[in-house]
Amino acid sequence: MARHTYQTGIIGNCAYLAHINKNTNVDWLCWPKFDSTFIFGGLLDKNKGGEFSILPEGEFTSHQYYIENTNVLCTEITTENGNKYRVTDFAPRFYHNQRYYKALMLIRKVEALEGAPRIKVKCTPVSEYGQIKLDVNRGSNHIQYLGGDERIRLTTNIPVSYVFDEQYFVLNECKYLVMTYGEPLEAPLISTADHFLRETTRYWQTWIKHSSIATFYQQYVIRSALALKIHQFEDTGAIIAASTTSLPESDGSGRNWDYRYCWLRDTYYVLTSLNHIGHFEEMEKYFNYVTDISVSEDFRYQPLYSITGKSRLTENILEDLDGYLGNKPVRVGNQAYEHIQNDIYGQVMISLLPLYTDHRFIFSERKDSARWISFVLGKIEKTIDEKDAGIWEFRNMANIHCYSNLFQWAGASAAEKMAIAINNKPLIRKAISLKKRAAKHIESCYDPKRKVYTNSAGSSNLDASTLQLIVMHYLDPDSKRAKDHLAALEKELKASKGLFYRYLYKDDFGKPKTTFLICAFWYVEALATVGRLDDARKEFENLLQFSNHLLLFSEDVDENDGSQWGNFPQAYSHVGLMNAAYRIAMKLDKPIFL
Repeated sequence: MARHTYQTGIIGNCAYLAHINKNTNVDWLCWPKFDSTFIFGGLLDKNKGGEFSILPEGEFTSHQYYIENTNVLCTEITTENGNKYRVTDFAPRFYHNQRYYKALMLIRKVEALEGAPRIKVKCTPVSEYGQIKLDVNRGSNHIQYLGGDERIRLTTNIPVSYVFDEQYFVLNECKYLVMTYGEPLEAPLISTADHFLRETTRYWQTWIKHSSIATFYQQYVIRSALALKIHQFEDTGAIIAASTTSLPESDGSGRNWDYRYCWLRDTYYVLTSLNHIGHFEEMEKYFNYVTDISVSEDFRYQPLYSITGKSRLTENILEDLDGYLGNKPVRVGNQAYEHIQNDIYGQVMISLLPLYTDHRFIFSERKDSARWISFVLGKIEKTIDEKDAGIWEFRNMANIHCYSNLFQWAGASAAEKMAIAINNKPLIRKAISLKKRAAKHIESCYDPKRKVYTNSAGSSNLDASTLQLIVMHYLDPDSKRAKDHLAALEKELKASKGLFYRYLYKDDFGKPKTTFLICAFWYVEALATVGRLDDARKEFENLLQFSNHLLLFSEDVDENDGSQWGNFPQAYSHVGLMNAAYRIAMKLDKPIFL
């Protein structure tokens, strides 16, 4: 069976994300927000999902690539008779009038490269997840689509009749298609589109120039950083796990989840990756998002929230959509918001630590530091002895999870450092006390016979999340206990080619069939941390083969054939790559140019 990879690239401007297929179709686009209904959803249903394609007559081949160091995507189509054209897709983003211009606008530039290709534009946006077909109104140089929450307009210099009637025409000059949501483009089409393309290209290339990215596999880290950046909803600062929903963890698994939300459990990893590349603006926006949620929650954090901080994410199944490659159910919303997940309090605490230990931030400006630290420490104290659903959000299983207590230990450790920075002795004492209580729970998970920490107290199951005992320096990386723990996890959970399973015991849906990519990058970090640098580098290099044609990574990988599965691209897989590359680069004695 051929390896399954996702055939799309992504564009975005921190207001929306779109997936462009190698066949030129806009396979996925949600407007006006990441978690809104799709306007184009062919990814989940070829018929009800609408279409926005620019196709030639007859057979064709495709080559897709990004303009270097940007989120501007090019798709080159070569026809069976040798004609060739390029579609350049982008979401405008640039600095204008002392703020970022990031309109809900998709711009498509179509230009002939060889010969005189005959092409056809098909544009049929939908609403309410394909339940509503929009009314089509024809103007002099635009088409308007009505029936959704806002008017959608397609402005073009292609004869409107050709688009309206889905008629083939010869591409003999540069053509532009500008789709807008709400406010239409009220400016000269060609000059404006070209200006936006130049400015957007310059913005992304400048953003990368201002990133501190080591030379170790720099090309991959750059693409991961660019992908992560457009998963941030700039309006609030939230960073989503993925822009998609219901792409299965393995074919036919039923593990199809909506990932268009912000998981607090990943806060530390995301902020660490942004810190590594020196992007503090994104960090501060994310800090503010987390702070807003924390202040509004009296006692218990949810594992995830919407990009605007809403807490109710009711999970619904859309029965009438086919699903990706026929994989049902299609879910909108995520029931995991109801779960108890106690690692997140520590995640929030350690994510705030740089504000007090990194001198590029001025913590003295924060007048409420003592109240804030006490507030989150209080949450750790109330939940430290509880059973929870764990990092993997088991739907019907609760335990004292090693990983949850590790992050409560790390959160209390961070609180201790922050309390020292503001010279608050009562908070220092409280933090030290909670560290000891968390450590006691962690040690209850230790199996002395197998020399390994299990996933939870009283369990014999192993879990890749406990790699973080080494990476977070709960275990001394030079100690025999750390090395023994790593060896035991390798023996049971390591797959071929550097891949790593989350766990291999049965959960609510049976035994997982695919490896989890971020766990493989955690494994690389653990190898580097204990000093096995050659192994870390080898396994890191092994993992690079599991990207698609644009260096984009999925959530899950099938170890048997290397197929990509799960929501795509997965922001947290890219975060894992960035953090693993950084850890290796910092361990290397000299620059490695690859």
